[in-house]
Amino acid sequence: MQRTRKAMEQFDDLRLDVGTPRKPYAGLVRAVVLDWSGTAVDYGCLGPTVAFQEAFAAFDVAVDIQEVREFMGLKKIDHLRALTRHEAVTARWRQVHGRNPDESDVQAVYARTESVMLDRIADFAEPIPGLLDLIGALRARGVRIGSSTGYTRPMLEKLMTAAAGYGYRPDVAICSTDVPAGRPFPFMCYATAIALETYPLSSMVKIGDTLIDIEEGLNAGMWTIGLTMSGNELGLSRKQAESLNAQELSTRLEVIADRFRKAGAHYTARGIWEILPLIEAIDARLDRGERPR
Repeated sequence: MQRTRKAMEQFDDLRLDVGTPRKPYAGLVRAVVLDWSGTAVDYGCLGPTVAFQEAFAAFDVAVDIQEVREFMGLKKIDHLRALTRHEAVTARWRQVHGRNPDESDVQAVYARTESVMLDRIADFAEPIPGLLDLIGALRARGVRIGSSTGYTRPMLEKLMTAAAGYGYRPDVAICSTDVPAGRPFPFMCYATAIALETYPLSSMVKIGDTLIDIEEGLNAGMWTIGLTMSGNELGLSRKQAESLNAQELSTRLEVIADRFRKAGAHYTARGIWEILPLIEAIDARLDRGERPR
């Protein structure tokens, strides 16, 4: 499907006289909302796991990497609250401190987490292969680039500065502390749509590497794509992922893809490098009058 400048002019078609039936949107994808770690940068979503493990270690409590990954994508303070309620983590905390962790402990660990993240986040800003090519292709088609994250604003500012050094500059970057509540609430997607002046929400695509990314996009009324290889669900660096036996990798990725599909994802892909054909597939579905469900 040939995309032209008219793609950005179709907003006029939605301006109807009061009382007239609203036409179903049958244009093209107008914007994407990319998660950051594990989707756009930080292959394997390693930065947050390192920070959480180091923060808990400062309080003499070990946290397993899979326990951290279980709640990935949440607003960071909510992520910590979920971790301290995890049965195994609670038991280890009680063994060390003689009691269950409470909100004051959450705040103390969070302060340490933020300190570690601010110190280390720039180390995880390298774009995932294929990102810059995708951004160029989307912009050539008139598609705007939004982003959302569970990071706080200070964390995101450091990450954006470092990512810009590699050439990645989304048009809009919204973080969990900019809105009333983070994922799975749709508020970051709504804020992105407003900032990009993009409507309807069915003309937007949410792309992420966690199940909660998919929930966020669905709650916002957007198309959703779950990434199976580059992010949190597989949880391996690029070198580790590519060193797996082909059959083992395929099997593991299919399990992840099945989880995404069961969560409602419209599409899955191994990584950002496989996104463009899916955008074109969504264009075709929109042209037929379909909407995300």
